[in-house]
Amino acid sequence: MRAPIGDFADARPAVDCLDLLPDPVAAAVRAWRGTVPADSFLYVDSDPAVADTSVFVEHHGQELLDASANCVIVAGRRGETTTLAACVVRSATRVDVNGVVRKELGSRRVRFAPADVATGDSGMEYGGITPLGLPDGWPVLVDAPVVDTEWVLVGSGRRRGKLILPGKAFAELPGAVVLEGLGVRPEPAPEQPGVS
Repeated sequence: MRAPIGDFADARPAVDCLDLLPDPVAAAVRAWRGTVPADSFLYVDSDPAVADTSVFVEHHGQELLDASANCVIVAGRRGETTTLAACVVRSATRVDVNGVVRKELGSRRVRFAPADVATGDSGMEYGGITPLGLPDGWPVLVDAPVVDTEWVLVGSGRRRGKLILPGKAFAELPGAVVLEGLGVRPEPAPEQPGVS
């Protein structure tokens, strides 16, 4: 079947591709009980060499920038307590770590989690982390425009392959909190005098 977004000619229901997903992601698809049916989750194959957002959209089309989301793991710290959380924002935006995330987690300090922590604790590969199948108790902060997008392309838990989900499904993830302003557009670089 053809994917509803992107140039992927071979989209398959994720429930038929569980062997291509890491164990926690496959378990989450298998156990899904949201109002958005799990058989609407699609798996598309993709080259792991083009998994990073900028290269991926260059390869598969710029229109995917607003129809894809990044899932980044952050570590919020207050005193001796560290809270790991996932932040899901459209790929054209960046996570407002020091504003929205810090306030939501009630942390004094928030930083991006080190790669070994993000991958080790999630059981997923760096560059492919997805909000499906994250450890119990992790908050999953979702930018509201992601939920309002008809179809959203996101990592599969591995660098190879992507998942395409209805945007509404992100609001039904375990631990999901939908927030306005979580994703912010990057500031354009200031013009350099005398440079053209």
